Amino acid sequence: MKVAWYNRNGEAREVLHLDEWPDPQPAAGEVRVRLVTSGVNPSDVKSRRGRAPAWDHIVPHSDGAGVIDAVGGGVPEARVGERVWIWNGQWQRPFGTAAEYIVLPQAQAVPLPDGTDFEAGACFGIPALTALQALRIAGDVAGRDVLVTGAGNAVGHYVTQLAARKGARVIATAGHELRQSHAWAAGAHEVLDYKHGGVAEQVRALTKGQGVDVIIDMDLSGTAGLLARGALKAHGHLVCYGSNQPLQVPLDFRSLLWGSLNLSFFLVYDLLPRDREATIAELEALLRAGCLKHAIGARFPLAQIAAAHEAVENGKVVGNVVLTI
Repeated sequence: MKVAWYNRNGEAREVLHLDEWPDPQPAAGEVRVRLVTSGVNPSDVKSRRGRAPAWDHIVPHSDGAGVIDAVGGGVPEARVGERVWIWNGQWQRPFGTAAEYIVLPQAQAVPLPDGTDFEAGACFGIPALTALQALRIAGDVAGRDVLVTGAGNAVGHYVTQLAARKGARVIATAGHELRQSHAWAAGAHEVLDYKHGGVAEQVRALTKGQGVDVIIDMDLSGTAGLLARGALKAHGHLVCYGSNQPLQVPLDFRSLLWGSLNLSFFLVYDLLPRDREATIAELEALLRAGCLKHAIGARFPLAQIAAAHEAVENGKVVGNVVLTI
């Protein structure tokens, strides 16, 4: 099979290699998926750049979609030929979806509903499930004000759609005109340009001085300051799934305490089984109902994986970056 891999950190064009390896064979309880697409997420890029490789060779990317073409012992033969999407393809294992085939436990290959294409399927494992879990943690948002940071990005685009669909008033932040338009198209009721500052003040003005009920946050390092300036109302809830500066983020304790604010954090790779099952079930229902928009911003062949990583890194592509295998 054709495969992309790396074994050291560095720039995409310096460390990513293309090669041919033997086709993998499924063990008991596993399926082999002939991949059609592979999703490139910011976490894939960050791992390649800065997370010391734990294995001799790493095939990147956790998201993807394709067709099951072989099964191991204990897996129904009826699954052969099934269209599926992948989650956690390269989480705590070396071989991800940047290849023609992947072998993994059968539960990690989820049936792809008819009418949903393979490109969309490469967006589910991280972007869509992150959005769904964030809103599960936030609780009932109907009739409430929800601030979605980075609404023009992959996860934020799904969060905006889902929150609006659940009856929230969505106040979104986005960094430039194309991403702002992307947020509007997803159903945002208000879109704020965070690069011009004054987000907390604008949020307070839009909420009559109260602040929003919920913040769904992609970057705690950038959002922490909003809490001290009253962007989140008393007893409000911030749900965070990332931070651009992850090691140390200063928080104003007085604001947290006196506002009785609730902070929740989660890692989409590490969902509890009940949460994984619930988010997948909700996603399937949305897909079957045709209620979710998927944004593919750029497509690259496997041979151009370095260019795909660079497209994610430079942030100019609006929508998900997908490899076609």
